[in-house]
Formats: sequence, structure tokens, C-alpha cells
Amino acid sequence: MAEALLDHDLATSVLQAALDRGGRWAEIFCEDRATAGASLDDRRIEELSSGRERGAGIRVMVGDTIGFAHTADLSEASLLAAVRSAAAIAGDTGGSAGSVQLRPSGPVEPRALVLPEAIAKADKLALMLAADDAARSIDGGISQVQVSLADSRRRILVANTDGVFEEDDQVRVRFVVVCTASGDTGLQTGYQVLARTGGFEFLVEDELAALARTAAHQAVVKLTARPAPSGELPVILASGSGGILFHEACGHGLEADLVLKDTSVYAHRVGTVVASPKVTLVDDGTVAGEWGTARIDDEGRLSARNVLIEDGVLTDYMWDHLRAEQEGRPSSGNGRRQSYQDLPMVRMTNTYLINGTDDAEDIVASTEHGIYVKQLGGGQVNTATGDFVFGTTEAYLVEHGEITAPLRDANLIGNGPEVLGRIDAVAGDFSMTVGTCGKDGQQVPVGCGQPTMRISGVTIGGTA
Repeated sequence: MAEALLDHDLATSVLQAALDRGGRWAEIFCEDRATAGASLDDRRIEELSSGRERGAGIRVMVGDTIGFAHTADLSEASLLAAVRSAAAIAGDTGGSAGSVQLRPSGPVEPRALVLPEAIAKADKLALMLAADDAARSIDGGISQVQVSLADSRRRILVANTDGVFEEDDQVRVRFVVVCTASGDTGLQTGYQVLARTGGFEFLVEDELAALARTAAHQAVVKLTARPAPSGELPVILASGSGGILFHEACGHGLEADLVLKDTSVYAHRVGTVVASPKVTLVDDGTVAGEWGTARIDDEGRLSARNVLIEDGVLTDYMWDHLRAEQEGRPSSGNGRRQSYQDLPMVRMTNTYLINGTDDAEDIVASTEHGIYVKQLGGGQVNTATGDFVFGTTEAYLVEHGEITAPLRDANLIGNGPEVLGRIDAVAGDFSMTVGTCGKDGQQVPVGCGQPTMRISGVTIGGTA
């Protein structure tokens, strides 16, 4: 078991120093993060890196003003200096605002069977080379294979004047294969990723080989792709692939900081119908192994399963500590930050649409003409209006109830609330995918998911 990042008594004295400078609330966020990465390009090592960062961020609230300072030195002198800086920024008034009583916390072990530090670089390289071999076994049209492997171990400790003293030990691994195929239509790419919150036990060679073959097949199939049609058509999103749509099209709009600023199309709509009755949307930081999972959020709140939309009705937003305090309610465990050098904000964890009662094959069979999206790419949304644009990276034409010709990359264009209302079929084959969410310059890992589902009409920005 690793030594605690910060001693209980030291945390108490640092927080007490914040109260003694007029703070009505204060927080220490300690972090120790070790990272490693490697990449291959056509079997050549392009990158082999490792890094380590360690430090603490301190928030002090005086009245309604927050001061923030951070330090890479966890000594008592440096932490107290950071307290003085944060209190001064907030408007240090002097005088004690009470005493600190931190609740005891038991030891926290990493939820990983095989820690990254236990794997030799040569063994990591062997996994990557095996994936390269598997990708090239698919078709002679594969002209380039890129493989990358990244791992991290992030230990955090959060203590605040509410008595919170909580730790977490987060291990994540990520394996990516990108294949390029060349043919008469030029170059086409296939992309697949396996990413889990856990250790190297998730990186099974046979599964990584299958991942690589899928990426290669995706690239080869796209060589024969025809231009995507334009106009409004039914769109079927394959299981897992469309989770990013919910993340962008409505997830950000359900974050309380945007809601309280009235910059969300979902502001003031709790208790109203915002989606089809087939839609129940959840944000859940407790799902074992998923990319956005953690024991606690970055404010020390235990992760939770939060139902945001139930049977089409908006039930709640996502909350961090400050926004929840403003509204006199508890945090939902959605306070997240990129590192100890950053302030936390409201962020998603694993956001997904739960299973429905329809059959995935029947959804396709009952679609006369439309688009089947097996994999969505990146997208963007205007949270104030709900308008969005998403790219497809693997899609097919649906004709007379059958999936037929592959299509070139296109865009899905629409409005979040309108699209949520047009979901007319949801299957029971739920799965998740992974992503990295950017907001106000900070990046955090998130999970997205949904079962196979159909939207009765979405504008396709194709080229046909």
C-alpha cells in the first residue's frame, strides 16, 4: 500500500490556517500522477516517454470569492504559503471562522490487478508489434499501421473544511490502432481504441489482435465507399457508437455551471418533457472499468449514478460543490479537474442511454431507407441552442431493411432537443465507448454509451 499523499494532521493544520485567514471554506487537492506512453509507426518506435507530476491545489473561499493557488512542493511550509496566496486573492479578512475536524478515511487500494509499473517496456512493445501483425494480416491494401499504448496511475487526496478526507488510486490503460489503406479512391483510415480504468489485465493479446483487425477492415471497406446522401434521413446508431452524440448534444447542456449561467437550452426545464419516452439518460461514475469511472470526484465526493432524463422527462442536472452550494443541495459527484494546477468544474463521467425493449435487427429491418452509423467521430455543440454537428467515421446505407453499401465520411447536423424527441426505437444491446472531453481548456477521460437506436430524421451533410 502506498504512503498517503498528505498526513491527516498536516491537512488539518493547513485547512485551519485557511480558516484563520478569514476563509469560510477551504480545500486541499493533492495529486501524484505517473504516465508512460509508446507509439509505433510501421513497426518503428516513434515515441517512448514517461512522466511524473506531483503537487497540490488549494482553494480558499472568503465570502463568495474564491482564491486558488497551487504548489509542486507538499511540504508544510509550501502548503501554508499557498494558503496565504489563495486567501489573499479571495480577500483575506483575518480572524478565525471555526475549527477543522476531518473525518478519518481508511486505506484505498488501486482497482487494478496488474499495475503499469509491473510491465516491462519490452512486453509493452511485444503487444504493439503483435497488433501490427494482426492488422496487416487483413488485406494487402493496408499501407500503414500506427499503434500506441499509454498508461497512467493517478493518486489523489482531497481534504476540506466540511470534514472530507478522501483518497483514490486511479489506474488507466489505453491501446489505439490506426490503419491506412490505399486504393483507387485514395487513402482511407480505420481507427479502434481499447481504454479501461484498470490495469494491464485488460490488454489481452487476442483481444488486441481482434481490435487491430477491426481497424484494418474498417479502412479497407472504406476504399469502396460511395458518397453519402444529403438531406434528412432516418439514422440508426450502432450500439456504443452514438454515445458521443448524447455527451455533446445534451450532456454538456445538463452541466449545472452552464445551466445557472442560462447558457444551456435545458435551463429551467426540470420536470418537463425534453426527449422521447424511450430515452432514459444516466451519468454514472461508478461503472466498473469504464473510462470515466473513479471512487471519488476531484472534490472528494463519492461517485454516484445520477439519472438526468427519465422516460423523456428531465429530472436533474450534474453538480459540483460550488454550484450545488449555491442551490442548497448536495453535489452529484461531477466536480472534475485536469490536474492539481486547475480549478474543478462540472464535468460528465460515464454518460449513457440505458437499454430499451426493441430488437437491434428489427430496427434495421423496419427501416426502408436510411443511414447505419457504426462509428461516430468528433463533434461540437452550441449549448445555448442545442445545435450540433458530428462526423461519421464508419457508416453504411440502409436499403429496404438491409445494411448495404459503405459510405464516405459525412456529417450529422441537428438540434439536441429535437433529436432526442425523434428517437423512436431503442434496443437492448448496450455497450460503451471512450473519449476525452475538453472544456475550458481542461481535458478529462469520459465514457459514452448507448444501445442500438434509431432517430427518425437527421440532416445528413453528405456529398451525393
